This record gives sequence, structure tokens and C-alpha cells, in this order.
Amino acid sequence: MNKILILILALSFISCKTKAQNKTKKIKSKMSDKVEKTEEEWKAQLTEQEYYVLRKSGTDRPSDAGYTLHFEKGTYVCRACNTQLFKSNSKYKSHCGWPSFDDAIEGTIIYKKDASLGRVRTEIICAKCDGHLGHVFDDGPVETTGKRYCVNTSSIKFVEK
Repeated sequence: MNKILILILALSFISCKTKAQNKTKKIKSKMSDKVEKTEEEWKAQLTEQEYYVLRKSGTDRPSDAGYTLHFEKGTYVCRACNTQLFKSNSKYKSHCGWPSFDDAIEGTIIYKKDASLGRVRTEIICAKCDGHLGHVFDDGPVETTGKRYCVNTSSIKFVEK
């Protein structure tokens, strides 16, 4: 009876180890698609404000400028690496001072806990270049996703349909 129990435990351990190794390989293959540049290369490519927001996790001042009140048909892409992030049909008026979307294109965003400024929020980061985009909140339109992706204008650019 003890030998059977030991055999079952050994097989379970081997199975778990194999699955964990497979996950590691998947993560590594996604990482090879990452855009990796030195800080000097980012500084040469981006404006001072874009660099501050995308690379230093800064925040644009709230306003109705930029893409806050922009509602053309198309796609919003990461300003640093051109990855498609948000479709125009997910954009809405939130009256918060930043462009707001109720959903992101699947697989394009990394969600990270942000405990800065004395509160807990969820930071959103471009999955391809690790550029800071903004934050996501649970106070969006209840008739859609209930999410508000609050995005810095400096972190995105619009591509017309």
C-alpha cells in the first residue's frame, strides 16, 4: 500500500514539473516578441512627455485635449511600439480628463498592482514594450464591461480606420 502511495506521489510530482516547464517555454516565446531598447534609444524616439509617461510611469495632466474628446473610427496604438491596444468602438466619454475605454484588445495589456499614492490601483502596461499606459478602474459603463481604462494621451496614438 505504501509503495502505491509513493508511486502516485512520484507520478504527480513529475506531471506537475512537466506542466511548469511547458508554461515557462510559453512565457519565453512571448518574451522574444518584446520590444527591448536602451533608455537612450527610448529617449531618442520619444518626446520628453512621452518618455515621462511611457518609461517613467508618469501621468498627463487631466484635460479635454489630446484624445480625451476624440471619437473618430479607428484604432489606438501604443505610441512607443505601435501595438494595437484599443478599438474606437470601446472609447466613451468618462468626464475624467483622460481618454477612456471600456475594453482593451485581448492580449495587449499587462495588469499590475500599483500601491503608489496611498491607494491600490491596477496599472495597465503595453504587453509588447512594457510602456506605462495608465490605470483601469471598475467604475466604467455598467451596460458594457464596467471597466474604465483611463489612458494617458501621451502613451497612445490614433490610426484612422
